[in-house]
Amino acid sequence: MAQFRRILVKLSGEALMAPDGYWLDTQVLSSLAQDLANATRAGFEIAVVIGGGNIIRGARMSAAGWIDRPTADSMGMLGTVMNSLAIETALNAAGVPARTMSAVSMPTICETYARQPALHHLDKGQVVVLAGGTGNPFFTTDTAAVLRAAELKCDAVLKATQVDGVYSADPKKDPAAVRFDRLTHDEAIAKDLKVMDTAAFALARESRLSIIVGSVHAPSSVTDLLLGKVPSTAVVP
Repeated sequence: MAQFRRILVKLSGEALMAPDGYWLDTQVLSSLAQDLANATRAGFEIAVVIGGGNIIRGARMSAAGWIDRPTADSMGMLGTVMNSLAIETALNAAGVPARTMSAVSMPTICETYARQPALHHLDKGQVVVLAGGTGNPFFTTDTAAVLRAAELKCDAVLKATQVDGVYSADPKKDPAAVRFDRLTHDEAIAKDLKVMDTAAFALARESRLSIIVGSVHAPSSVTDLLLGKVPSTAVVP
């Protein structure tokens, strides 16, 4: 995997939650920022997309029936902006210049996403934190991650999860679950593997983008995953 240079790291919002249920654990945030900083120092160019599930899940709110899906998803996009600003601040504190860019325009808070300025920031060695999903309802942040990776000429998407790869079943519930070392996009879609939604896999397939799935919990790290030093699953074209 050492041939990868420009990477989009997809993080779940839940990864930032504190043990007591508060939406943000500052120690976890600091550790995550240091991990991303180490990856940049190892020579990788990093863009980040983070979900908002630690704050709000639009699809779940909509399913409850008291709010429509577009409104609920808009609230979720705002949650990703909050998480992105937190990561930007932590990265700057770790000594790595970072810039939040939001697909939902809010110019008094952060820069509005546009492809050419984002490419410019990456070329300068800045970490670009991409907030607001795609800017549209009905699309997950997984799909936003693959979309931005394709737009920004990334070599791969690193999907950071709670486990060390893609399994045949939930390894926390099924002790017989088997981890895949390598899959194609077609196989991931046919097997209905839930690590990413089908739209994200389909877009990755069309864009010829590899997806690395692994855990960033110790002893793993972003750098080790990208260098193939720890277990992961590669989903390839």
